Formats: sequence, structure tokens, C-alpha cells
Amino acid sequence: MMRGGNRNMRRMMDKMGLDMSEIPNVQEVIIKTDKKEIIIAKPSVTEMKAKDNTIFQVIAESYEEKEREVPVFSDEDLELVSQQASVSKEQAIEALTESKGDLARAILLLTTK
Repeated sequence: MMRGGNRNMRRMMDKMGLDMSEIPNVQEVIIKTDKKEIIIAKPSVTEMKAKDNTIFQVIAESYEEKEREVPVFSDEDLELVSQQASVSKEQAIEALTESKGDLARAILLLTTK
């Protein structure tokens, strides 16, 4: 165990160029992936700033996971489908949604219509 606790920790972090601070009154943190959302209510959030990066530490007692209703497709996938099928990005999104993200099937749907 380190003697001096927070004081020594702060000195060590200063030497490494880290600045750490608590973000007050955080109501909610939402993490979105292409398939789900993770909702964290009333977390404790700490921000650690380094030279070129910022790290957020989120601590919570509980969280909720929800499946996303509308899938999110990457720009590369949308561009590939729209180029291969010679359609707009909106049409590519519709085809990808219908094919549940299967690129080849989406292109086939658009080119065989």
C-alpha cells in the first residue's frame, strides 16, 4: 500500500503529464454500437487528460442494454453497395436494412429489381 495516498498519486500523475478531474452531475452515459445501446444512469465519470488523448472512466452500479431498432451501417459499406448497384445511399440503406447487413445480398436485391 502506498503511504501518502492521493498526494503521492497526484505527484506521479503530474510527472506523467496526466490531469485527472471528476465531472460533476453526470445524468447519463450512452454507448452506441451498431447493434445495441448501453445506457448508464447516474454514473461517476472521471476525465483523464494526457498530452494528445482524453480518457473517460465511467463507474456505475448498474446499466441497461437495448438492442438497436435501426441498424447503423458504416460509410464504407454504404459506398460499396451504392457503387456496385449504381444507386443512391438512401437506396443502399434500404437494401442493407432488408438484407440485415449482408452486403452481397443487398447488392443482389438492388441489381435484380
